[in-house]
Amino acid sequence: MPLTAPPLALYVHMPWCVKKCPYCDFNSHGLRGEPPYGTYVETLLADLDADRTDFGAALHDRPIVSVFFGGGTPSLFAPELIARFLDGARARLPFMDDCEITLETNPGTIEHGRFDGYLAAGVNRISLGIQSFDDDKLRRLGRIHGAHEAEAAVKSAQDAGLANINLDLMYALPQQTLPGALADVDRAIALKPAHISHYQLTLEPNTAFAAHPPPLPDDDAAWAMQEACEARLAEGGYAQYEISAYATADRQCRHNLNYWRFGDYLGIGAGAHGKLTDAPGHQVLRRWKTRHPNAYLDAAGGPGRIGGHAAVASDELPFEYMLNALRLIHGVPMDDFPARTGLALERIAAPLAAGRRKGWLQESPGRLVTTPLGQRFLNDVIASFLD
Repeated sequence: MPLTAPPLALYVHMPWCVKKCPYCDFNSHGLRGEPPYGTYVETLLADLDADRTDFGAALHDRPIVSVFFGGGTPSLFAPELIARFLDGARARLPFMDDCEITLETNPGTIEHGRFDGYLAAGVNRISLGIQSFDDDKLRRLGRIHGAHEAEAAVKSAQDAGLANINLDLMYALPQQTLPGALADVDRAIALKPAHISHYQLTLEPNTAFAAHPPPLPDDDAAWAMQEACEARLAEGGYAQYEISAYATADRQCRHNLNYWRFGDYLGIGAGAHGKLTDAPGHQVLRRWKTRHPNAYLDAAGGPGRIGGHAAVASDELPFEYMLNALRLIHGVPMDDFPARTGLALERIAAPLAAGRRKGWLQESPGRLVTTPLGQRFLNDVIASFLD
């Protein structure tokens, strides 16, 4: 089957944060002195130049549909540095006129008025890591902000003219109750953001919480929180379109939708991962950058910036595709599977049939969609597509 090049996005990793949260397993590094912010931006552009050279024809005339600055805490970077990167990226790659440009921010690192600068730099979407509006829960999570700062940050962004705002919220927090989880959702809805990400706190390996687990709600309590919060969000006008994502009309996150639809993305920055479809070469490529900021900076766009590079084996493509697509509440067209993977639908006929028998997948010949039961047991559904 021929491969079709999907939309192309750009992920930019900013690795520093004020301090590492005990639940975080991202490639983030607490501040020890002043990081070389300006040098890092120049290294990002050198990294982008090198990827353009390496990938060549696979990038030719493909516009960037979205940019996502993730971290770490990208809002540690001043607006003029974000502008410098975006101006440099636009000079190297074509951007869609309506390109979505998201900056992750921490309410504890935003200075009054700085949102104006990010908007002027080209950022048109803000994602605020709120996590909770309960000061006790925020202390347990190691956050550097309180509920008052969180609300003030949202209002400051809105006053600056940013209409597309996401709030990150967690549930099943240490010793959290169902009323407490619903109270967080209610306070988020009251702020009228365009988008709310609502996901369960989990204990990830190699984190402080994994080494010293806090008292978390059990699975039944966590599931009750998820169901009740989903209903409350729906009542508030937020439609669920992915397992942990809810949006008002036409405000779904385009960047994350591209991930879930098995789209392509360049990964720039320390530890950043990328995926690229090489249609002429009939392969899907993965590339990741060296993790530590110092090693990444030392490479300065040279070969040492690459942590690894590999083509995805054909027998791994069904699992990789389903790992993303099955998270979408309304699924994806069945024809997207051969277009994105180059594999015939016959390759997944057996797990599709088994998933329908178990009630995990809907009986829809033209669309790949999980049922509510399949969403609850999503890990099992995805694992069934392992060769």
